[in-house]
Amino acid sequence: MTATSLQMNLFLKLLLSSACVAFIAQRWSAPTFRKEDLKGARVLVTGASTGIGEQLAYHYARLGAQLVITARRGNVLEKVVSKCQELGAQRALYVSADMANPSDADLVVKQAIDELGGLDYLVLNHIGPSPYAMWNGDVNFLSYLQMAQKALPTLEESKGSIIVISSLLGKMCGPFALPYAATKFALNGFFGGLQHELAMQKSNVSITICVLGLIDTDNAMEKIKDYINMTAYPAHESAWHIIEAGATRQPESFYPWYTYYATLFRDWFPYYRDKAIQYSYTYNPEMDPKPVTTN
Repeated sequence: MTATSLQMNLFLKLLLSSACVAFIAQRWSAPTFRKEDLKGARVLVTGASTGIGEQLAYHYARLGAQLVITARRGNVLEKVVSKCQELGAQRALYVSADMANPSDADLVVKQAIDELGGLDYLVLNHIGPSPYAMWNGDVNFLSYLQMAQKALPTLEESKGSIIVISSLLGKMCGPFALPYAATKFALNGFFGGLQHELAMQKSNVSITICVLGLIDTDNAMEKIKDYINMTAYPAHESAWHIIEAGATRQPESFYPWYTYYATLFRDWFPYYRDKAIQYSYTYNPEMDPKPVTTN
């Protein structure tokens, strides 16, 4: 065996050992989740008409929480609220709102506080229009900031939590989802920084940033179908993971398992990382709009 082979074997062993240690440390340090702690909790969930947000609403309902859910389509929200009531929510209400409208973001938080008498959890899950295609210039994440700012005083009183639904695309760059990725990078930066500021101020409010991989929501599956072929993980499982992470006040959580290791090792081999990402996607110029590099 050559010296180069020996060095490579040693490196791979060290890499595997590091991954095992990181996994054990993460699991060992995770606090215990108690379902009963969420009974009667006052929860506002955005983007709750479909997908992960809808599943979050159902899980919170089963746990006996008090819920206000919001999204654009009131007729769909009405059905989600009805099911939440059947599943055991102490209260379930909805507010139709468009988070692209600054006044709507403030209104939703105010109405949730008024209806529930305060908030224990603000779960920020909504996204704006995010077609899977070459970038056309659209980015929006300001409603997350507005809602957090509006909710912070009542969350301070209740020793509550902000749960931010982020993505692996907010940790690692990829093609075809630039507005979405830009929003997630911005969210990670803002709320990661806010975690420090709240800790320095000895605030009662915790922030949990949930980094998700590909989840099998109808919206996601429709967008990626001609671009990438990879395993999608269940929305109901990701929603339960989010609730556990928020309830145990974890600063950051990862679902599914590979998102943690992708983030951990993303800068070790940048050339091969980038090639792997690019080869994972299918690019058909006939399907995509004219790129921004052309006139």
